[in-house]
Amino acid sequence: MKRVDEIRDFVEKAEAILVTAGAGMGVDSGLPDFRGDEGFWRAYPPLKKLGIRFEEMANPRWFEDDPELAWAFYGHRLNLYRETEPHEGFAILRRLIAAKGGNGFVFTSNVDGQFQKAGFDEQAIYEVHGSIHYLQCLHNCTDAIWPNEEEVPVDTERFRALRIPRCPRCGGVARPNILMFGDWGWNSNRSEAQAIGFGAWLEKNRAKQMAIIEVGAGTAVPTVRRQGEVLAAKLPGARLIRINPGEPQIDERLGWGLPLGGLEGICAIVGRE
Repeated sequence: MKRVDEIRDFVEKAEAILVTAGAGMGVDSGLPDFRGDEGFWRAYPPLKKLGIRFEEMANPRWFEDDPELAWAFYGHRLNLYRETEPHEGFAILRRLIAAKGGNGFVFTSNVDGQFQKAGFDEQAIYEVHGSIHYLQCLHNCTDAIWPNEEEVPVDTERFRALRIPRCPRCGGVARPNILMFGDWGWNSNRSEAQAIGFGAWLEKNRAKQMAIIEVGAGTAVPTVRRQGEVLAAKLPGARLIRINPGEPQIDERLGWGLPLGGLEGICAIVGRE
């Protein structure tokens, strides 16, 4: 395919690699992407019975109104992410960055910590929506953000958390350090520090040939897609490679779109070793 050959040639010659990833990045690892109400409810049948959609469940009000339900949802996700092994595509991208002298960065809306688990440099990851592997006080009694080392067992039949993480300072409910819908209480300090590192990396590489490899980023929450498009339009040496099985559309002046799944697309443009 001529398009794939063009992309491979560009990636091979690139001096910098920016990986931008949405929920579709984790599908080949077996993680749900919550695409549409039915996709979400297949992953969480008890919430289908309650008629609660993802946008409604991913809301901090549940930690106030029903913390056992809130932590059933986030505790189940936490346990799932801890158990999941990143698919081969992560290792392929990590090797690609290593081949460029380590000159790469990850921009992701995912909160699952899979890039860190796959061995990517912690200092070269910007988790724009935070991470489930960190906690904060629900009521922000302190600016502290701390590693989530809690065990959160979940009764999957009743869909209730059997243990609620607590703030070590005030004893109140702790919540994941994640930006949720309608969220005015998110402590963004950790993410803002990552953003500073990302900005410095972009400044250092603004004149270089940069391959922006976008994987599994949809239009429902377009944070990742927009970031890649803005950079491809602004940076003279940047081109966007959009890997998405259902929404590969792209302005051809910015780069290429591939209607492939994450792992398949990564292998197509980089290859396996």
